[in-house]
Amino acid sequence: MITARQALDDSLLVTVLTLPPGGQRRRLAMARQHKPVTRAREFTRGALADWSWPGADDIVLLVAELVANAVLHAGGPQDLVLHATDTRLRVEVTDTSRTAPVPREPHQPSTPGGHGLHLVRTISDRWGSTPHPSGKTVWAEIDAPHS
Repeated sequence: MITARQALDDSLLVTVLTLPPGGQRRRLAMARQHKPVTRAREFTRGALADWSWPGADDIVLLVAELVANAVLHAGGPQDLVLHATDTRLRVEVTDTSRTAPVPREPHQPSTPGGHGLHLVRTISDRWGSTPHPSGKTVWAEIDAPHS
């Protein structure tokens, strides 16, 4: 297990994740969850703290946007999965809609609404959606910090 949180080495701040070998996957069942965005934020913040993952505020925002999109456009989220390894964090939100998310283009910061997928695209290193027979999974990946 990687155990250190942050170490000062030759004047460089190095972030070391706290993960078991092979990483860790956490799942939150969200179907019919009361206040799903709030619950997803709490779940994510706890996992990121356990893993010593940096940039928690941005990642919590990303998760909140994915879950909010599922609430607003896809009948609500079914599951939230966080999968952390020593190379990346993958966030997955599954819903029952087969309609793929499409960012509003061009992005217009002064217009109300339509900013969620722009934020996801900005915060993540990669994102997309994967259809499956009962809906889709919208995912985003954030590369691990270099140690």
